[in-house]
Amino acid sequence: MGNQIRTTILLAVMTALILWIGLLFGGQQGMIIALFLAAGMNFFSYWYSDKIVLKMYRAQAITPQQAPEIYEMVQELSRRAGLPMPKVFVIPEQAPNAFATGRNPEHAVVAVTEGLINIMHREEVMGVLAHEMAHVKNRDILIGSIAATMAGAIMILANMARWFAIFGGGSRDDNEGGGGIIGLIAMSILAPFAAIIIQMAISRSREYLADATGAGFAGHPEGLARALEKLGQYSKRLPMNANPSTAHMFIVNPLSGRSMVSLFSTHPPLEQRIARLRGHRTAKPESDSETERQQDRAKAMWDRLSK
Repeated sequence: MGNQIRTTILLAVMTALILWIGLLFGGQQGMIIALFLAAGMNFFSYWYSDKIVLKMYRAQAITPQQAPEIYEMVQELSRRAGLPMPKVFVIPEQAPNAFATGRNPEHAVVAVTEGLINIMHREEVMGVLAHEMAHVKNRDILIGSIAATMAGAIMILANMARWFAIFGGGSRDDNEGGGGIIGLIAMSILAPFAAIIIQMAISRSREYLADATGAGFAGHPEGLARALEKLGQYSKRLPMNANPSTAHMFIVNPLSGRSMVSLFSTHPPLEQRIARLRGHRTAKPESDSETERQQDRAKAMWDRLSK
């Protein structure tokens, strides 16, 4: 229920932002057009956002014959999680990382980079895959896919508004309720920041929950903890060539090496994630009673699987 509420809030805020852009472009008429555009975009995001993200990163589907070890791990994790077998994709990228996408568990996709496969040991890869399967189990993947698609669209519209304002397109809308040139310029600056903030508003606690749930699926937390340590080291030296609108989907922020972008990180600090996995109760950022209860259930699942 919590994820459904967050999805509804996200769509409402994204829709309001698109309506605001329409108002500035063309007054009330522009807002009506933007309303239909937002409805169509929400529909399109629900059905096709996963395909867009996979194509964006040139991800390729793999068969059991091409990567039998990866496939077997995903099959085993699916069995433990009680989930349908997702499709498995590999991203031709040397920076180690991974994400899950798809509108529901029946249409889920787990994608890993070539770099992750090359540098991780089996238990570490198992931990990463378990984390992504936890996102599928917790139904986080829909909100991530929709956020990626709509945030990217808002950034494109903001760029269009900037050029529209430069060529004086906003002056004719002043008397129709539009924002004029000044409004368009302000929107072209503020809209991308708003899109990033909306992504950050997707609760960071879902990453803590996915870590705890994933440790249960894997059978122990140490593989994921070691994987996060490696991912943190490599992400600083080898940042991924990633679109900022999709950064929240990955297991670690793919833009960590870019100082300005990393200021708006959608992920909790890796040190605190690793400490939680290893049982060290350091400061508890952004935790709440519901998240703690979910983590306790995930740890209980881990104990049962370990017996």
